[in-house]
Amino acid sequence: MNFVIFNMLRTPITLVTGPLGSGKTTLLRHILATRPAKIAIVMNEFGEIAIDTKVIEGKNVRIAELGGGCVCCSLLGEFEAAVNEIITRVEPEIIIVETTGLAEPEALVFNIQEALPQCRLDGVVSVIDADMLVRFPELGHTTRLQIEGADILLLNKIDLIKPEQIEPLEAKLRQINPTAAIVRTERCRVDPELLFGIGRERKVAPPDHKHQPEFESFTFTSDKNFSRACFERLADSLPANLHRAKGFVRFSDGAQLFNFVVGRWDLEPFEAVETQLVFIGKAIAAQRSVILSALEECAQPADK
Repeated sequence: MNFVIFNMLRTPITLVTGPLGSGKTTLLRHILATRPAKIAIVMNEFGEIAIDTKVIEGKNVRIAELGGGCVCCSLLGEFEAAVNEIITRVEPEIIIVETTGLAEPEALVFNIQEALPQCRLDGVVSVIDADMLVRFPELGHTTRLQIEGADILLLNKIDLIKPEQIEPLEAKLRQINPTAAIVRTERCRVDPELLFGIGRERKVAPPDHKHQPEFESFTFTSDKNFSRACFERLADSLPANLHRAKGFVRFSDGAQLFNFVVGRWDLEPFEAVETQLVFIGKAIAAQRSVILSALEECAQPADK
């Protein structure tokens, strides 16, 4: 009985993981819009500009930001400090941790288990991009770990693939993780009650952590307006080794949130005072000057 009472008093942590561009921040936006609770979010981003944090800001939520590295390795000490500060200052009902798409969740799960006795891991939710699984069926080491470590797998973006492709993808996920529940989603629209109260009890051993990031990133900022037609042509021509790009683009008729995932991109209206973009890819630094020059060409003179 004492154990049950202690367990209830500990702050639950839900870990949201998944590959770059799979929809993790979209899921957070959906949770904040649909679940009335005192929620705190710890966000870890790969890149110098915290785009995802800016997307979530203003949603009546406390955010602790971890930038410039991967929360599963180089930022573990900062993660513990952020969680402790949130609990002391905010006393949230739930803490949600969104990792960078490059993070291996087992190391973070072990850290929560061993270093945060005032918390309990409620569950691990992995967001998986169905369209990416169809276009690039070969799974990388980190993606496989993100699938293996999940309690719930959100098979997201099913609207971008053919209906007959869904069941084979689910079978593939079950081969890797036979115990996780698989939930099909479009834009991560899911009943948030499915994601909380999992009460995960299984312990993990100290991971043999050999996380070696293969990705590089660079950023771009500007206070000018951009030509929409020029920017869209640029988005269509971005190189194949660019895996992820995201941020805000200011056009003459208003700012837009830009999301790019391996050749597929979209824009949606969003309030932003300047253009801020992050580009992530393998060996992408070699093409940094070309991409930045193309962006500068899309910038309109100040008097337009």
